[in-house]
Amino acid sequence: MSAIENLIANTIREDVRNIASYHVPDASGYIKLDAMENPYQLPDALRAELGQRLADAALNRYPVASYATLKQKICAGLGVPAGYDVLLGNGSDELISIMATAVARQQLGAEMRRAVIMAPTPAFVMFSRSAQFAGADFVGVPVKADFSLDLPAMLAAIEQHKPALVFLAYPNNPTGNLFDADDMVAIIRALGETGIAVVDEAYQPFAKKSFMGRLPEFPNLVVMRTLSKLGLAGIRLGYLSGDAKLLEQFEKVRPPYNVNVLTQVAAEFALDHLEVLDSQAEMLNAERARLAAELAALPGVEVFPSAANFISLRVPDADKVCAQLRSEKVLIKNLSKMDKVLANCIRVTVSTPEENTAFLTALKASL
Repeated sequence: MSAIENLIANTIREDVRNIASYHVPDASGYIKLDAMENPYQLPDALRAELGQRLADAALNRYPVASYATLKQKICAGLGVPAGYDVLLGNGSDELISIMATAVARQQLGAEMRRAVIMAPTPAFVMFSRSAQFAGADFVGVPVKADFSLDLPAMLAAIEQHKPALVFLAYPNNPTGNLFDADDMVAIIRALGETGIAVVDEAYQPFAKKSFMGRLPEFPNLVVMRTLSKLGLAGIRLGYLSGDAKLLEQFEKVRPPYNVNVLTQVAAEFALDHLEVLDSQAEMLNAERARLAAELAALPGVEVFPSAANFISLRVPDADKVCAQLRSEKVLIKNLSKMDKVLANCIRVTVSTPEENTAFLTALKASL
């Protein structure tokens, strides 16, 4: 081996050396329907006003460490229960990492055992990656063929592994469905005083259902969201809420100044105009219904119910379809290699009427 290869072998963890980095494909020149982004920008007048506010931001200073104004706007505008605070992160990814790091102890009592983090699978890949990087074990519990929770299997896994964290995406990514709320409550109750249930509501603006208002019922419940799907993916802001004593512990792991000044200013401005973003979400929901109906009419296509801003569907040959769409400059997500339950499945972001029609045209030609 070369000197640099020896250096890496002697210093970098083996499990890190053996995995690939998180890959984000170059979307230049493509109709980008693979990342669940809101295709709409703010209206011109608001963009101009935001530009001035960003120009006035004090880039020479660190952000206000408490983020008090931004937190107040989130709590007031996004349904956080009275008396509850939020913790902010550089997108949901950092919040997942913060929680995983906080619970990833290596010894439980006299028994030497790594902490366990659990989720129904298939799931957002950062649940397992964050567990790995924090030094915890990840346990995935397969969903049923219809993508619903396998509650008996989840409860058995909780009993066996005693997880410190259980992530429940609501709705789930990459499947798009909402898990049964009563099943989720059963899982929260089963965790009791030995595990934290994290309900990931990244797609709440489209689902219109939430566990946020139920935080006072369950001391072990955390609700996590992001502003990315609402139309602000570029500023990278996530937030979570839960019992104040839990947030106090997570706060110890949060890096100082993890939300930058430009994100802070942009988020505060956007939250002052939340009705614009909500209106965009309604347009996307309407397009989701149209797109799902047209997809369901295609021969050989199975469309799965979605409460998110994307639709998952099964096609006769996912690899062929994705290659053909890419040749037509349409970028979607091939799910077929993620999990056996997703065999020949693809995922498409709901976009503008024009981009959705372009996708449909390309898809029809590929079938």
